[in-house]
Amino acid sequence: MVSATQPPKFGNDSGVSNIRIGAKEFKCMGATPPNDHPHVFLDMGQENEIVCPYCSTLYTFDTSLDAGAAIPAEAAWAEAS
Repeated sequence: MVSATQPPKFGNDSGVSNIRIGAKEFKCMGATPPNDHPHVFLDMGQENEIVCPYCSTLYTFDTSLDAGAAIPAEAAWAEAS
């Protein structure tokens, strides 16, 4: 579940080159903690793609996905509640 006040987070434990996501504003964390990089806020603006400056993952906006969803699905990070 994505918080209304916090952008969704995505990670890339599987090491894929491209992750499709349903948000244009989000945080990339690289990998699952403790192997993560700084959780950097990324904003695609008018574009539909952005590359994380830390891990070089290419994120592509996909209108068919919910804001916190990703393909591959394991890239979507859910905070422990």
